[in-house]
Amino acid sequence: MGARVRVRFAPSPTGFLHVGGARTALFNWLFARHHGGDFILRIEDTDRERSSGAMVQAILDGMEWLGLDWEEGPFHQADGVQRHRLDALRLLEEGRAYRCFCTPEELESKRRMAEERKEGYRYDRHCTLRVPREEADARAAAGEPFTIRFTVPEGETVWDDVVHELTRFDNAEIEDFIILRTDGTPIYNLAVVSDDHEMGITHVIRGDDHMSNTPKQIMLYRALGWDLPSFAHLPMILGSDGKRLSKRHGATAVGQYREQGILPAALVNFLALLGWSPGDDTELMTLDELIAWFSLEGVNKKGSVFDPEKLEWLNGQHLHRMSAEELEPLVGERLVVAGLATPEELAARREWFHRLIELLKVRSRTLQEFVPQARPFLVDEVEPDPKAVKKHWAKNPVEVAGYLRRVRDLLAGAGRWEEEPLEEELRALAGELGVGAGKLIHPLRVAVTGTAASPGIFDVLVLVGRERVLARIDAGLERLEDLAAEG
Repeated sequence: MGARVRVRFAPSPTGFLHVGGARTALFNWLFARHHGGDFILRIEDTDRERSSGAMVQAILDGMEWLGLDWEEGPFHQADGVQRHRLDALRLLEEGRAYRCFCTPEELESKRRMAEERKEGYRYDRHCTLRVPREEADARAAAGEPFTIRFTVPEGETVWDDVVHELTRFDNAEIEDFIILRTDGTPIYNLAVVSDDHEMGITHVIRGDDHMSNTPKQIMLYRALGWDLPSFAHLPMILGSDGKRLSKRHGATAVGQYREQGILPAALVNFLALLGWSPGDDTELMTLDELIAWFSLEGVNKKGSVFDPEKLEWLNGQHLHRMSAEELEPLVGERLVVAGLATPEELAARREWFHRLIELLKVRSRTLQEFVPQARPFLVDEVEPDPKAVKKHWAKNPVEVAGYLRRVRDLLAGAGRWEEEPLEEELRALAGELGVGAGKLIHPLRVAVTGTAASPGIFDVLVLVGRERVLARIDAGLERLEDLAAEG
């Protein structure tokens, strides 16, 4: 590929790290890792009024959680303001830009007049056509406020976009744009070009929403005599209605996915598939596989739909691949926060806890789903779910109570509290009673777990423990007596 690859992620610290920004960061990171290059983090904070230190930290936290480490940075765009200003003054000196003394009120008046005529507004170049250079110099020397506008050349701006291929913009559609404000601070397009050149960025990989900025930036590169980087514009992320992803589609910050129990590996896997594919139907990928297979040639031109259900499915797949030892701190933290156990209790029963994790992980799509599933194994008493009671107890409480008593006697006298012998004895009891095993298992599950659905009942019995199981059956029998009396 020639020169060492250098890419950057340059978020604005005016909000949290959301899906779109995280996907852009990931694609840059994967490209750098695939080519053995450098991934640089730059905070674009020249808009001081809207920038926030807390947001900077939230962005850094989100990237660190995702595992997107960087070789250089975080740099702050605001630190380069003096260099940006010198670049603008150089363009002014070389006649590629000019001072504009038009006030905001004058520009707004011209804009309103264009709207009244039902015409598109574009700056009329008043200050370059009607204000001679000598006059402009004198007015600036006298302290009159001015901006600096770049003189857009005639013709068109063309580049070979890595994703969209040959792309053209008619320069006549672009007004002479401001590059320096009246207070001497730079406008985005100048600052980003100056910074990317200073940092030796070889590839600018960003969202399609920046496509309209690219011709302006290319003009600035050429006017300043600098080599162009390669540009690659990523497809938009869309909601289920085909419109650009927004909060109304449920788009949330990266930190909120963490709270919901999404694994960083799963979110990275999901984000990679938003606009890219490895060239086949493979969807479940590790980070190493993503690095090995990623290429900008595999990026789609069309937008990709954000599907929360697919994210949960992928998360479940990644969960299933993890060992109990890997999941232990992640699940344990949530159980402690939920008040179901203390770290000391889980540490004292580590082997048991690992068995519980293995039992529950196949039924979990997020880390948070472990919490309600683990509850029956960690509390002394359970409150039966009314729907489960209605389905498996309430129709014939006397009969159910009779079956449950026989099950209790069997479990109280069981010699080995292990899955296989418990199952053999219970199924033998069902045969003796002349009923299907479900007639015993379903009421037993409601008594022991409080729910109509759970992992295999014999695994549940072993992990809940004989003492708690018998106590819950006793409580269930009391409830069945009440149901019978009500009936």
